[in-house]
Amino acid sequence: MKRLLLTCTDLMAIQFLVPHVKYLSQNGFSVELACSAVGGRMDELRQALQGVAEVRQVHLVRSPFSPGNRRGYGELKGIIDGQHWDVIWTNEPVMGVMTRLAARDARKRGTKVVYMVHGFHFYHGAPARNWLLYYPVERYCSRLCDMIITINQEDFQRAKTFHANRVEKINGIGLDTQKFSACQSDRHEKRISLGIPEDAFFVVSVGELKAHKNHKVMIRALAKTGNPQMYYGICGTGEGLQPLQSLARKLGVGERVKFFGYRKDVPEILHCADLFAFPSKRDGLGLAALEAMAAHLPLLTSNIRGVSDYVFDGVTGYRCAPDDAAGFAKGLARYFADRKLCSQIGENNAGAAKKYDICKIEKDVCALMDFNEKL
Repeated sequence: MKRLLLTCTDLMAIQFLVPHVKYLSQNGFSVELACSAVGGRMDELRQALQGVAEVRQVHLVRSPFSPGNRRGYGELKGIIDGQHWDVIWTNEPVMGVMTRLAARDARKRGTKVVYMVHGFHFYHGAPARNWLLYYPVERYCSRLCDMIITINQEDFQRAKTFHANRVEKINGIGLDTQKFSACQSDRHEKRISLGIPEDAFFVVSVGELKAHKNHKVMIRALAKTGNPQMYYGICGTGEGLQPLQSLARKLGVGERVKFFGYRKDVPEILHCADLFAFPSKRDGLGLAALEAMAAHLPLLTSNIRGVSDYVFDGVTGYRCAPDDAAGFAKGLARYFADRKLCSQIGENNAGAAKKYDICKIEKDVCALMDFNEKL
């Protein structure tokens, strides 16, 4: 049985990687985790992987400038050098850099190091600071791993210019398409519980209330439509709540913009919506948009990296520049005026989402960790 060490934050593991740990464990790997506790979910993670994989904490933080990372680096190096690993799979920028540095001696002993990129911090349109800070580090550290795995086309093309011997692209980290496509809930009752009129055109977004999620552009677009039958709901929490509420009131749409907070019933909310909006300014792929696709919803999105891999105008949705409120308003009006278009694009999306299904991605990840030549 091959021994694999997975390094990431507790939050990343809980949100995305637990199914992969379980699948790897069932398919020829003995897996252990070294995680930094940035999300306060270490106990939850240990419980989720009880009997499957040991989870050890290392004291690393997300800031690359924190002096406390020296302690975490020492802990991580101790874990890596203390045992033999066939594969080390690392994720996220700080953890990825620290792991690759700590694994230099292990690589000399034959350990393979894999770095999965969930979205480079440098991308087309990124702030110059991101390029100055992150690009040189990632380019240098690409020498310290055997494979880079990317989840979108832009990152894939850029990683191929780096120094890793092998660069691969997979279709995201996986989602349970069945959970969203086969959701059964009463549309009428759900709308009542959310405060959405039965005859309203209901647009929904899912994402933290942070600046880069760009919900403000959708509020401005809603106001520009001047359509009293259109409602917009956001599932998510964050420090941007009050500014977004103030913007909605200022633009006269406060009654038609709903803030639902953190929700565990997202599939049911999607089921009672007419359209999904994803106006993010940056994202590695956009899992929330893929979940909406699986739920048979049409998309209105920004034209950013990752999202542009699967949103094609008139086929799976429509794209706008992130700050183009007029463009988003036009998209809203187009969908509102043509419910047949909504239905057709929604059906297209249900089919397109299948290649991102967790069952397929689990197999792809397992094959890559086994260092097969092809998926």
